[in-house]
Amino acid sequence: MNRWKRALGYSLGAVALAVFTLSASASQLATESQAAVPEDVQQLIVVDYQAMENSDIAMKLRAKVLPPELKRLQDALQSSGMNVNQSVTQLAFASYRVPGDTSSRIVGIASGQFPVQEFLDNFKKHHVKGTQVRNETIYPMGNTGLSVTFLDQTTMIFGSLDAIRNSLDARDGITPSFLTNTAMQNLMPVLQNEAVWSILDQKGTQEMMKSVLGQAAQVADFSTVKNSLIGSRYTMDFNQGVNFSLDVVTPDTMTAATMSSLMGAASLFEKMNATPTEQQAIDATNINSSGNVLQVRFAASDDQFASLLNSQLFQSVIH
Repeated sequence: MNRWKRALGYSLGAVALAVFTLSASASQLATESQAAVPEDVQQLIVVDYQAMENSDIAMKLRAKVLPPELKRLQDALQSSGMNVNQSVTQLAFASYRVPGDTSSRIVGIASGQFPVQEFLDNFKKHHVKGTQVRNETIYPMGNTGLSVTFLDQTTMIFGSLDAIRNSLDARDGITPSFLTNTAMQNLMPVLQNEAVWSILDQKGTQEMMKSVLGQAAQVADFSTVKNSLIGSRYTMDFNQGVNFSLDVVTPDTMTAATMSSLMGAASLFEKMNATPTEQQAIDATNINSSGNVLQVRFAASDDQFASLLNSQLFQSVIH
């Protein structure tokens, strides 16, 4: 697989993971929601769907990569009395590390206006028993492997039972929360007004750039700068076609310029083996550096992006 082309696709699956059921109005993640995320976050994704619900291409993206588990969760919520499209205003996903565990977990936080009592009455009607964690009750969602709990009328947490326990521990101050993660917090301010945004920690950024660069990652320049990469963030919008922006934060201008040169060289190499659709995607990608930030910008019309969705490139990215 042509690895450099993951520069566009690396985050698309994550974006679509977050846009599966929304009709939202605000992209700023509330302090209350941040407090319910465990501290050691690998990636955080926040989506406001209001700017996307009228975009056919956004819906096509969602349909392409909607994970089966989340489709089952959506169906389970609907059958429990919730109109998800009307109730949810914002959705956030946090992938985080657990001390003493080599794997990571994902917790989802939905914000909106939820008919909690109707939801609970439905559970009672079907004799669904929850798990009590201090003042909260966690309910299983059918055979999805996922559970939910409502912090109040406006905040719902979902994920595995263990992930929700971790979330409640962070919210209640038993373990540190995302609010204490200074490095990741520093990546957020410029993103708070974007409809779709994500931040990625240092280790995740290093792995992403290694995958993006492909063979170019073997050169001495990358091995020298890899460990100094600080973190990354991306945004995506569908106002006029599809626009994707990726910033990789480095410690200085020299490192950012080096990464820009490496990505430029990798793109030329990959373009030689690309299909016409993939060549068009590479041509539509601008790579530059500004100060200590590597900048990658991609823009395409709806029709161009629709072709990319059907390409081998996109299929290889999402599987």
